[in-house]
Amino acid sequence: MGVVLCDLLCSSIELLSHLRYFTKPLILVSLILFFWRNKNNLSAIVVRLLFLGLLFSLIGDILLLFVVKSQLFFMIGLFAFLIAHIMYTLIFLKKRNKQRKNISFFMFTMLYGVVLFFLLYRGLGELLIPVVVYMIVILLMSNASYLRKNKVSQVSYNQVLYGALFFMLSDSVLAYTKFYNPLFMQDIWIMVTYTIAQFLIVKGVLGQVKQVN
Repeated sequence: MGVVLCDLLCSSIELLSHLRYFTKPLILVSLILFFWRNKNNLSAIVVRLLFLGLLFSLIGDILLLFVVKSQLFFMIGLFAFLIAHIMYTLIFLKKRNKQRKNISFFMFTMLYGVVLFFLLYRGLGELLIPVVVYMIVILLMSNASYLRKNKVSQVSYNQVLYGALFFMLSDSVLAYTKFYNPLFMQDIWIMVTYTIAQFLIVKGVLGQVKQVN
């Protein structure tokens, strides 16, 4: 929590903005350490997938810090987060409840994605295809989180589902501010929702080995 507050402070005060090169990556570093200390009950494949998801998220965080220098950093950062979402999706699908129907949730996420796309597409330019691919992957990730119902504990299910939805929200705010219109305190909204998302996903995956309610 202290690391997050420091990063929010640095993102809000221009004189401290250079410190974000340290405070922003430290959020994921702290989460990786938390995960590593509490991973003992997870299977080896889940440990590897979650570690890779967090590692690529960390790489994405670092790359996005340099977007002002070159648009290439945004492209590579987007790819890093794409890999992270694929890792999370694979983890969630390992606990997929094949009896779970998600038609309504799927329709909701697809409608959300379509509305967001039509809001942003005029500003996407040469990033149109990469952003569309990324949007599809994160929507699939959220749907995979929805399919874990009754295959894990209710707490684990809720944490992962809410984490996926917060990730969607965080990426939506980032895309909105980059391609459509800046928002008041946009960095704070992005980082708060992003940090909540990552933390809930890690907590939920760590807790999925507990007895199903």
